[in-house]
Amino acid sequence: MNYAIQDSATMLRRNLRRTLRYPVGAVVTIGIPLVFLLLFVFVFGSTMGAGLGGGRDDYLDYITPGILLLTIAGAAQGVAISVAMDMTEGIVTRFRTMSIARVSVLTGHVVGSLIQTLIGLAVIIGVALALGFDPNAEPLEWLALLGLLILVSLAVIWLSVALGLVTKSVETASNLPMPLILLPFLGSGFVPTDSMPAAMRIFAEYQPFTPIMDTVRGLLMGTPIGNSAVLAIAWSVGGGFASYLWAKRLYNRQA
Repeated sequence: MNYAIQDSATMLRRNLRRTLRYPVGAVVTIGIPLVFLLLFVFVFGSTMGAGLGGGRDDYLDYITPGILLLTIAGAAQGVAISVAMDMTEGIVTRFRTMSIARVSVLTGHVVGSLIQTLIGLAVIIGVALALGFDPNAEPLEWLALLGLLILVSLAVIWLSVALGLVTKSVETASNLPMPLILLPFLGSGFVPTDSMPAAMRIFAEYQPFTPIMDTVRGLLMGTPIGNSAVLAIAWSVGGGFASYLWAKRLYNRQA
């Protein structure tokens, strides 16, 4: 176990150093949600806020949870590309000839991506607060929010690792996670689901990101959560565990 932890720490440093050397991916991961936040607040905010019975500030309060989930989903593309690069460029084959724990390679990717995602989430929350976002969460609710966001991030990251392993090229790996970015838009992230047409409303209400966004919104703004918290945890734990098993199977098979 000590060797596995030490080797995983080494792989984590490798991934963080690569991020510092090539920061474009991290900047894009944070920049795209920021652009959407500014666009929806300052361009559509007054109109969309009026539909909620308020104004621009009310719409900012409403969409911030969706932007947070968009940040997590946006990080998936970078993880898949990073894993695919390692698998196609031969570095993993070289790692396997060395006396290192096999699990450390994927662990380095997962923990490194989790750190980048949490930084991105902190930036988004900071910008939202600067724009006038006014949550009324108590300290325990902030802790619960942090735990939920970490859980969701791990589920998305493990899925992205599996997508990076299942592809044969970096180009394909960059495209496979794209549907994840659409889920916040096709849920309750930017408009209430009851304003959608019937067929789309059914999909929006039962897709994984909707209960997660409703739970995040409830923790931050004090809106009713209902059974959304249970569904959010179930989707995150179940999806994350299934993705972990899939990624592990793919990685061992390619040995």
